[in-house]
Amino acid sequence: MYELDLEEAYFPAQTDTDYKERTIEGELRAQVAERPDAMALRELLADGNIGREWTYAQLLEDAGRCARALASRHAAGTRIAIMGGNCPEWVLVQYGAAMAGLTLVTVNPSFIAREVRYVLEQSGSGAVYYQPNVRGTALRPIVDEAAAGLPAHDHIIDITDHGELFAGEKDGELRPTGPHDIVMIQYTSGTTGFPKGVLLHQHGLVQSNRDVFVRWNLAPGKTVMCPFPLFHTAGSAVCVLGVMAHGACLLLVSVFDPVAVAKAIEREKPEILGGVPTMIFAVIEAAKATGTDVTGLETVVSGGAMVQPALNKAAIETFGVPILIVYGQTETYPGITAVWPGDSGEELFETIGQPIAHIEVAILSPQDNSILGIGEQGEICMRGYNQMVGYNDNPQATAETIDAEGWLHTGDLGTMAANGYLKITGRVKEMIIRGGENLFPAEIEAAMLEHPAIAEAAVAGVPDEKWGEIVACFMRPTDGAERPTDDELKAFIRERLSPQKTPAHWVWMKEFPLTGSGKIQKFQLAESFAKGELG
Repeated sequence: MYELDLEEAYFPAQTDTDYKERTIEGELRAQVAERPDAMALRELLADGNIGREWTYAQLLEDAGRCARALASRHAAGTRIAIMGGNCPEWVLVQYGAAMAGLTLVTVNPSFIAREVRYVLEQSGSGAVYYQPNVRGTALRPIVDEAAAGLPAHDHIIDITDHGELFAGEKDGELRPTGPHDIVMIQYTSGTTGFPKGVLLHQHGLVQSNRDVFVRWNLAPGKTVMCPFPLFHTAGSAVCVLGVMAHGACLLLVSVFDPVAVAKAIEREKPEILGGVPTMIFAVIEAAKATGTDVTGLETVVSGGAMVQPALNKAAIETFGVPILIVYGQTETYPGITAVWPGDSGEELFETIGQPIAHIEVAILSPQDNSILGIGEQGEICMRGYNQMVGYNDNPQATAETIDAEGWLHTGDLGTMAANGYLKITGRVKEMIIRGGENLFPAEIEAAMLEHPAIAEAAVAGVPDEKWGEIVACFMRPTDGAERPTDDELKAFIRERLSPQKTPAHWVWMKEFPLTGSGKIQKFQLAESFAKGELG
C-alpha cells in the first residue's frame, strides 16, 4: 500500500510503476520478443476441458493474419462491431483491429435487434463480426435485422469461420498506429437518454490494465482465469490486455459454468481468478457442493458491484485468499482504485482500495466542485491519462462528465480516509448494478411507456441478496385501461429489451412521491419498497 497521511480528500498521482505510452501491437511484439514460446491464450470449453491454445508467437501470427484480412476490407479508421461470447476469435479480432488501424465497437451478445441497431447507427459501424451462437441464441438473425439498410450490412462476417474471417489476408497490410489512436468504443449509459459510446485509446487501455496487475503481483508465466465477458472492459481490457502486458497466460472461460470453473481451478491451478461478485459466489457454492479443491489460487479479484464482507469471508474459507476489489468504470479504461494484496481489516472488507498509479483521485463537493475534507461524503472524481477521449458524437454528455478542470465525475458518492482508501456510500446517478451489469432506468422506462396501459413509469434498483440490486418498475396506469399481468408485462418488455433489463418486480401506483419541482423521487420508491410498504 501507499503510505500516506492526507490532509484533504485528494490523492496525488503516484509514480511507482513504469510509465510509457504504448500501442497494443507494440506491447504484443515486445512480449513475443521476450517469450515467443510461452503460453499466451488458452480456451476453457463449456464442459471444463481445455480447447485451443496459442503461444505468444502463435498469437501474434494469427492476430497479424486477422489484421491483414481486416485491412483488405476496411479503410483505416473504420469502425467495426463485434458481437459474440468469450471465444478466442473475439480476441484475434480485437488484436487484429488494433493492428489494422480500425476501431472495435463491442456489442453485448444478449442484445435484441433494436438495441444492436442503435449501437450500429450511433457508432457508424461499417461491419459486424459475430459468433453464430451464444448460450443457445442464434445471433445471425438478430444481426441481419439490426443491420438492414445500414453500411454494416455489407460486411457481416462469422468469426468462427476461419475461411471467412481470414479471407483477403494476402491482400492487406498492417497499418502503423499511435498510442492515442481510438481503438475501441464501448457503450454505457447515464441516468438519462440512451447508451453512450465511450471512446478509448490504446495508451489508456494498455497502461491502466498493466498497472492493475502490477498491484496484484502478476508475473510472466502465471495464469489468469477470465470469465468476465469480452464486450466489457473487465474482459477485453483488464484481462486480455493487462495479462498480455505482463507476458502471462489468459485462460478464457468460454461459457461460465461454476462447476466447470471450479474443477478447472483444481486441475489447471491458475494463480488469479477474476469475476463479478455473483460469479465468485457461484464458484464458492459449486466448490462446496462438489468437494472441489480450489485452494491453489494466489489471488481472487472482483469488481463491477460491491463485494459484501460476508462474501469475502466465504472466499477466504473456500479459496484460502480474500477477494481484492477493483473499482472503476468504462470511462476510465476501467480502473480507478484497487485493494492491495496483504490488506486486512477495514481496508480489505469495507473499502475499494487506493487509486492505481499515475492518476489523481479526489472527493469533490456536488455543490461547488471543491475538494472535501477527510471522511466527508462527496462525488468520487479522477483526473489522468486514463480518461476516455469522450462520448461518441455527444459533446454535451462529455462536458457533463469531464469538467473544466479536467476532473471526470464518476457519479458515485464516497469518502476518502487519511491513508487514501476510498469507500462508496451511494450514487449521484441512478444507474442500477445488477450482478456487475450496468442497467439504466431511462432506457427501461422509455420501453415500458410504449405500453398503452401505462401512463407513467419509474424504474429503480432495489436490494437483492444474490444480485446486489435488481430492477423494480413502478407504474401508474392509464385511466380506464385494464392492468396487464406481470407475465404480460414481462413478455412486452422482452420484445424490446434484453433479459437482464427485465424488471423483477412490477408495482402499480396510484400516485408517485414527487420533489418540489415535480420530479419522481425514485430513492423514496426504492426505500418504501425495501421496507415492504409497496408491492
